[in-house]
Amino acid sequence: MLAALLYGQEDLRLESVAEPTPAAGEVVMRVGAATTCGTDLKVWRRGGHAKMLKPPTLFGHEAAGKIVAVGESVTNWQVGDRVVANNSAPCMRCFFCQKQEYSLCTDLSFNNGTFAEYLKVPAPIVQHNMLSIPADLPDALAAMTEPLACVLHGAARSNVKPGDRVVMLGDGAIGLMFVAALVQQGAEVYLFGGSDERLQIGEQFGAAKTFNHHQIDDIPALVRSLTEGWGADVVVEATGSPAVWEMAIACARPGATVNLFGGCPRDTTITVNTEQLHYSELTLKGVFHSTPQYVRAALDLLASRQVAFELLISDHRPLKELEQVFQAMKARQVIKVAMQP
Repeated sequence: MLAALLYGQEDLRLESVAEPTPAAGEVVMRVGAATTCGTDLKVWRRGGHAKMLKPPTLFGHEAAGKIVAVGESVTNWQVGDRVVANNSAPCMRCFFCQKQEYSLCTDLSFNNGTFAEYLKVPAPIVQHNMLSIPADLPDALAAMTEPLACVLHGAARSNVKPGDRVVMLGDGAIGLMFVAALVQQGAEVYLFGGSDERLQIGEQFGAAKTFNHHQIDDIPALVRSLTEGWGADVVVEATGSPAVWEMAIACARPGATVNLFGGCPRDTTITVNTEQLHYSELTLKGVFHSTPQYVRAALDLLASRQVAFELLISDHRPLKELEQVFQAMKARQVIKVAMQP
């Protein structure tokens, strides 16, 4: 079968590899659509990921499709079922899983390889994080279950109360999904990004105000001017830049929660003013990944069609054009692209 393999920094190759066969507890699905993701873009540009993968490896982690083979002992699924398989599953046994802190599981089972004709799904994911797709939900939308699950997890951890003024830093797919999720929580969201087209989508998702950061000299000062001089009640960072992490803290009012959601490059650091952190009682929170609860909530939200998440899919392209798609993502010409084998 044709599959994408990541060998290193911006070294993505389409190769012919053997079709997978399922072991006990596993299934193999034919990929109907695999959506590109900002995390994929970061991994491609950086040449790896601290937790999810080490090159050379099959690549891609968002997909929906149809089961074509089931392994021994799989009883709840059968050939022909349409499914979305999350890219991970917790072990349900470790210290953190026993505390129901599943995103911190010490033995998370990660799965990569969605940019291919077929995808083998490991047994823990089949057991805990593979879901049936409603008949009227297209594969390309169902494939976005994984990133939306991460966003719903992040939104739930952000201490948002109805009426809170929330600053959202980042207009990628994750930032735009956050807008939709935060608006559903009753927040007044101010979205900052670098693309007028993406900011318009943010407005369609319910952002109260949008700002192109290329036209602003001092974002924290602008935020204070919008909030009677105080700063935002909640700030969510979704760019993965240490400088923007520091900016997020600068945008926060005393007593605020700052959700540092965007994963930064390995071994980077930020500087925090200890006086501000202490006397302003700031809550700085790193939020990683998702949990089975939010995987299910994400698919339910996508299926409800309450939010026009299809606006995030810039194009549908054949798998053979994957390299061109990543170059277009790097140039911010597309948001997400549904790759079709």
